[in-house]
Amino acid sequence: MKKPGASQGQSATELISKRIAELADWRGKTLNRMRKLIKEADPDVVEEWKWRGVPVWSHDGIICTGESYKNVVKLTFAKGASLQDPAHLFNSSLEGNVRRAIDIHEGEEVAGSAFKVLVRQAIALNSSRKSKPAKPAKPAKPAKPAKKAKKAKP
Repeated sequence: MKKPGASQGQSATELISKRIAELADWRGKTLNRMRKLIKEADPDVVEEWKWRGVPVWSHDGIICTGESYKNVVKLTFAKGASLQDPAHLFNSSLEGNVRRAIDIHEGEEVAGSAFKVLVRQAIALNSSRKSKPAKPAKPAKPAKPAKKAKKAKP
């Protein structure tokens, strides 16, 4: 069965462009601006379309997702809690141990240079985790010799 919103043969880039065009208001303009900033920060970014129609930007792992709601455009950084945010862009999902989000309301504008810094940090974090070798397995403890069975006395 085909999922609602799924389109056969369309790339993630095409689907994201279609979503932006469908919004046709401040949310579409905002999502488009943030998409351009992501691509400026990382020309090699991979666009994906996941979870029933959520735009995702990845590089060695998820950088962030871009969702649009009635009153907000939400950019959720998958590992945002591990990123430095001196400009205090993160204003949502602050209670979690992993993710952080930027909620953008109508009329608000995110500082482009600070946002690109977050994108580059997320990429560096993803890349550093990808390149780390797996932890070596602990050496197995030598097996104890089997105990001899006692003979039953007649």
